[in-house]
Amino acid sequence: MSYLGLVTVVVRDYDEAIAFYVDVLGFELREDTRLDDGKRWVVVAPPGARETAVLLARAVSDGQEARIGDQTGGRVGWFLNTEAFERDYARLQAAGVVFEETPRYEPYGTVAVFQDLYGNRWDLIQPVCDRASGQTGGTTG
Repeated sequence: MSYLGLVTVVVRDYDEAIAFYVDVLGFELREDTRLDDGKRWVVVAPPGARETAVLLARAVSDGQEARIGDQTGGRVGWFLNTEAFERDYARLQAAGVVFEETPRYEPYGTVAVFQDLYGNRWDLIQPVCDRASGQTGGTTG
């Protein structure tokens, strides 16, 4: 069996990124290993995520610095699934997360676009199978 293990988010600073993803989004810090030359292997994931996690990679070149906050050309690049949209939307708003819109209902689920601390765009989404039945329709993360 194959699966997507990690996706990378290029960050300005490890500690500020950890603070946002762990303290604000509520992710778990899965690994923080120091490497050579001040680099670190930092992995965060939503609680309970079994497969995909996020590798926080500090920019080390001008080209990478230029990509911080716009890694996907302005498109939504990450999709945070939830089985309780209203609860998580309210919690993230209370934590200061910037939402670009009010929640909307699409054929595929309930969704609202938010920004991480650098301006990368994410969807908070409860897939339609979760909304209708209360059951998890896939893995979180």
